[in-house]
Amino acid sequence: MTFPFKLVATDLDGTLLRGDETVSERTREALAAATSAGAAHIVVTGRSVPWTRHILDDLGYDGLAVCGQGAQVYHAGEHKLLTSLTLDRQLAGLALSKVEAEIGPLALAASRDGLEGEVLVGPGYQVHEGRLPYVFVEDASEMWAAPLNKVYLQHPELDDDALASAARAAVGNLVDVVMAGPGVVEILPLGLSKATGLSLAARRLGVKAADTIAFGDMPNDIPMFGWARHGVAMANAHDTLKAVAHEITASNEHDGIAVVLEELLRTGSVAATPH
Repeated sequence: MTFPFKLVATDLDGTLLRGDETVSERTREALAAATSAGAAHIVVTGRSVPWTRHILDDLGYDGLAVCGQGAQVYHAGEHKLLTSLTLDRQLAGLALSKVEAEIGPLALAASRDGLEGEVLVGPGYQVHEGRLPYVFVEDASEMWAAPLNKVYLQHPELDDDALASAARAAVGNLVDVVMAGPGVVEILPLGLSKATGLSLAARRLGVKAADTIAFGDMPNDIPMFGWARHGVAMANAHDTLKAVAHEITASNEHDGIAVVLEELLRTGSVAATPH
């Protein structure tokens, strides 16, 4: 049976990874079967390279990965950054001042550019405890001393959706604002998305949007679904992503990627799930 896609694009958190940051054996086997059938697998994540590398190494992943919400194309096998787009710090500062004028003070973190780019965390920013390294800075102005890929925002009262909506309304066309996960609202360069990074990586691989199936769980995956031929939302996905998905699968904890890939490998065709 012919596998109907040449590229399988998977988000990481809430999609390929389970809550404990592991990938199940079933999902590993399904991805291996898809690549054996001629498809390339590409990870497309909001995480910057330093927060992604250890996962790719654990998977034995040696292909391209799109990191930093599309800002970075990374060659995992060579541990090499192929492309990287930085955030204009002057525009970002102006955008933040506009947001704070509307909704009050924000807590900030920032992701520095590069293979070893640190994530700097300012006063009041609540970090998800886990394996991901970060550096606390007492003086938030230190964040602006070197090139950045993105800035993270938190508000003491507004939830993620409300913060993203208010920030988007305040910044106009200075920068883009995305909600990338629980407690993760980000300011990015205008026009940057997972779709722009994925299209660059796909071009390097010689495959097209029409050859691509994409899996995701958050609003930052919407542009990727718009680019790919077929977008699959996890059962645990944000409602706004489910609304634009071609298909909804099981959750990340229940091998949702494997469920779809196994069916494609068995039948060779796509059958959208009504929703």
